This record gives sequence, structure tokens and C-alpha cells, in this order.
Amino acid sequence: MSFYNFKANNIDGDEVNLSEYEGKVLLVVNTASKCGFTPQYEDLQKLYDQYQSQGLEILGFPCNQFEAQEPGSNDETKNFCSLNYGVSFPLFEKSDVNGSEAHPVFKFLKEAAPFEGLDFSNPTNKIIDKILSEKYPEFRMGNAIRWNFTKFLVDKNGNVVKRFESSVEPLSIASDIEGLL
Repeated sequence: MSFYNFKANNIDGDEVNLSEYEGKVLLVVNTASKCGFTPQYEDLQKLYDQYQSQGLEILGFPCNQFEAQEPGSNDETKNFCSLNYGVSFPLFEKSDVNGSEAHPVFKFLKEAAPFEGLDFSNPTNKIIDKILSEKYPEFRMGNAIRWNFTKFLVDKNGNVVKRFESSVEPLSIASDIEGLL
């Protein structure tokens, strides 16, 4: 099974066969417009600007499962990302990333790149873990995505190479991207 076996609707509601991205390095991110990590859009766009011509695609999947931090419509999300962060990389329809309604893409990503733990030397991760334990204990189990802006790096063959948790800054994974381009 490869990432390219899946389909997803883009933010405009059009079905996209993810095999369209075959031969590209992908960074797949669950995003949100009202999250403490939302400013990561800026650095994701910087990565996209720097590496797109070399074969990088960033795919953003808005998600409203964490504290309702993506409450708007797909159009509102698209406009927010464009106006506030100049996002030009592909965005997809709002999707669940955990639970029985999780998008098949995220079921695949989580299985292919299991959760390895949170770095508790980062105070933000302590806050996330506390919120999860109080409000979303099911998201603390197994390979569940812990919060918005979890990032999955996929190679040119559709294999998931690595998972980066929310607190990992996008620019800090540039060398991982470069190694796959």
C-alpha cells in the first residue's frame, strides 16, 4: 500500500487522486486556523517556496478535532490561509484525523509512521498532554495524532518516511526534505 492509492477532496470539493503527486516528496500536515501552532503556516509556505521547484509538495488537511480550532467552512479556511499566510500549497477539505471517521489518508499515515512520543523538554508538549488527558484521553493512546500540525514526510515512492509532532518547527525538517529530493 502506498500513499498514492488514496483519494481526497481538495478544499474546493474536487476529488483528487493522490497518485497525481507520484514522484514528489510530500509533507502532509493536519492544520487549523485558530491553533497556537497556526503560525507554522508561514514556515510551511517558506519550505514550499524553497523546494517546490525541486519536487516538494505540501498537502494541508484542516482538522477541527482539537478544541474546535478549525470551525469555519472550507471557503473560510482557504481565504484565511491565503490572506494571512499567503498559502499557495494544496489544501484539502476539513477532515478528521482520529477516530472512526478519520480520513483513510490519516489512518494510513498513522500506521506507517507510529507515534514515538512527545518531547517533554518542550513546555508546549506538556500543555498538549494535559489537555489530552483531561478532554481527549482517546487521543493519547496508540498512534493517534496528538494535535494540529502533526507532519508526515512521504518519499517519491509514496512511502511514509517520518512523523513530526506538532511542536517540531517546519524549517527544522528542511534537511530531512532535502535528503529525499
